[in-house]
Amino acid sequence: MPSGSGPEGGEPRVRPYETMIIFDPEVEEAAIQGTLDKALEVVRTNGGTTGTVDRWGRRTLAYEMNKKREGYYVVAEFTAEPKASAELDRFLVLADEVMRHKIIRVPEKVAGTARPKASAQAKVPAGDAARSAG
Repeated sequence: MPSGSGPEGGEPRVRPYETMIIFDPEVEEAAIQGTLDKALEVVRTNGGTTGTVDRWGRRTLAYEMNKKREGYYVVAEFTAEPKASAELDRFLVLADEVMRHKIIRVPEKVAGTARPKASAQAKVPAGDAARSAG
């Protein structure tokens, strides 16, 4: 059976993934962008396609990591074969700018569904805002 093929030797199994990367906050924005571009290129080189990239920016960490209280968060979606996910994991482990990362396989039933935005849920109608302020 050729490598990268499906269970019966058919089409390769392309699966949806999501990765969260926490970058060192002391690293410059250009270095973060460069590492992120290289990470996405690793996915593309291994036959995957990249999806949305959501930059959350600086956030306070739940606990101290590497003597730091903050991190620069980025969430990226991609679809690829499992070998691309393994290569991305190897790349992120070796990248000095990355403090921590996690790659998860998104279940098929939720892949591609839009998540509600936090800001959209937090909006209060104008009439309700005036009543709650007074």
